[in-house]
Amino acid sequence: MKVVLPEEKVFNKKQIVIYVIIVIVCIISIIIASYVQFYARIDIGRLLGFESENGTWNKTDEEIELLKEEFDHIFTNRIENEEGQDNKKIENDKPLVYTKTEKTESKLNSYDVEVHIPYININNKIVEEYNKEIEDFVNKTNNVLESENKNIIYTVEYVANVQNDILSLMIRSNLKEGSSVQRVIIQTYNYDLRNNKEITLEEVLRIENIDQSEIQEKIKSEISVEQKKVEDLKQLGYNIYSRDITSNMYHIENSQEFYLTSDTLYIIYAYGNETFTSEVDLIVI
Repeated sequence: MKVVLPEEKVFNKKQIVIYVIIVIVCIISIIIASYVQFYARIDIGRLLGFESENGTWNKTDEEIELLKEEFDHIFTNRIENEEGQDNKKIENDKPLVYTKTEKTESKLNSYDVEVHIPYININNKIVEEYNKEIEDFVNKTNNVLESENKNIIYTVEYVANVQNDILSLMIRSNLKEGSSVQRVIIQTYNYDLRNNKEITLEEVLRIENIDQSEIQEKIKSEISVEQKKVEDLKQLGYNIYSRDITSNMYHIENSQEFYLTSDTLYIIYAYGNETFTSEVDLIVI
């Protein structure tokens, strides 16, 4: 009996090349997907070298002006969006950011107080430091409530949002004591929920595919315009806070205060953080 063995399958060079290319593409795809998922969070097409138009950040001048005008109404004293971060929470039955201290109280000729002070509900040492800083607003509230005959108006409000696994919290306080100059303080806290670390403006610009050089030029241009307005008003006899347009504080790497939503990035220069003034410059992207 003659045994016939199956023919040995022979691959030609063309087939081998095709198989190798398929394997390489699969490996690259896995690497890119892992990198984007866990670290970069950037557009895959851009990572591969294909430029893509991101309409989210292409606002008209009219849209930008409207957002600036409506900025006072952004503070809702709650987190606007929370993308299922229960595993990060200290208290599972509460939002990622919630109002911990809330008080509205008035005393004739002494004070008017309305405060909504947040707490970041995340179990992390960095966030623990954030909450300690935020506690300063509570301490200030208690000091105002202990004052007599100083005619103080003190308010604290906030808003928070989660976008692309970035928790962004913005707190604004207003202090007016008697005839003294009003002081506005704006502090922001931006935390990378995915990598459990503080996130910088530079990193956010990279993640959101926003060109850093264009934003730097936009900051320079808008601050220069505001300073020109100040100089014009000073010639009319008004005492207005002046900006030093050459200051390093306007460099992106030094810009600490910013707030991110699903379609808007606010870069904030609140001069009251360092001195007694209510002047605030907003760069809206």
